[in-house]
Amino acid sequence: MVFKKLLGALGVGGPSVDTVLDGGPAVPGGTLSGQVRLRGGQADAHIEEITLDLVARVEAEGEEGEHEGTVVFDRVTVGGGFRLSEGAEQVVPFSLTLPWETPVTQLYGQALGVVLGVRTELEVAGARDKGDLDQLEVAPLPVQEAILEAFGQLGWGFKSADLELGRIGGTGQRLPFYQELELTPPERYAHAVNEIEVTFLATPTGMEVVIEADKRGGFFSEGHDVLTRFTVAHDDLHRTDWNALVESWIQQLVERHGARGGHGSAPYGHQPSYEGGHYGHGDGHYGHSEKHHDEHRRSGPSTGAVVAGVAAGVAVGVVGGMVAAEVVDDIGDAFEGDDEEEGEEG
Repeated sequence: MVFKKLLGALGVGGPSVDTVLDGGPAVPGGTLSGQVRLRGGQADAHIEEITLDLVARVEAEGEEGEHEGTVVFDRVTVGGGFRLSEGAEQVVPFSLTLPWETPVTQLYGQALGVVLGVRTELEVAGARDKGDLDQLEVAPLPVQEAILEAFGQLGWGFKSADLELGRIGGTGQRLPFYQELELTPPERYAHAVNEIEVTFLATPTGMEVVIEADKRGGFFSEGHDVLTRFTVAHDDLHRTDWNALVESWIQQLVERHGARGGHGSAPYGHQPSYEGGHYGHGDGHYGHSEKHHDEHRRSGPSTGAVVAGVAAGVAVGVVGGMVAAEVVDDIGDAFEGDDEEEGEEG
């Protein structure tokens, strides 16, 4: 019996765990609920703690080039302090709140290639066992979806998404990484920018929208990245002309960084007309900041799906790449030497 208990503590013949998430995608700042289902092993075991880790597959730039690894960005204890008898079954329900900056993994039901997971850990007799990993699906907040749909209606193509380790200077970013949604320009901006990268940093009241333009040389004084930051409120959802607001953001991004020619001149092409004189919403603010370039480098498309075209009422289509479900099992490779900040494992 003593030997069986020792083996159980080492994970041999010990309790098994299966975490089941409630159906449907979660949203940033929303509730994630489900059940941790336990089955006793070959001996009685004292379950000291049940912990859920939220993990993300993140890209990082190092001295030896780009690599991928896992960052734990939240950890919640959902149970523990009970005895699980040999062969017995027990269900532990849980409910937790996702961080507001949780990345979006799907849009209009299509996977974006961003890999998130919920990893369940059992602590038995002082030993931790990472016993289960489940894919986490996250849909955009209503304001995020409205902004992306506006980009689509204005002719921007949705190319890919990834997660970058690092911080964006001058923002209220809390997680140790940020999501970039890479969009390709419509014809009227194709001569000015190669692409833009949109980052949402949500809070309980609203969000910062960071737009970085990878600009072409010649149209500006030189070719390099420029970045502009805007803020919107969740309450703006039904009182904002999102097409007009997003178009004004792009105009400001271009004009504030040395565009040749005046507003509305030939290089911009024809502009949409806005009803009621609305050109952006009065509650939206804009500022300027720069990403920490020692922490951020633009990489190519991630291993996820490449998504093309966002339009009102039309689902985006996967045209290449690997669906997130196919790589979630590889999420266990962690960054070496990463402090993981808020998600640091104890």
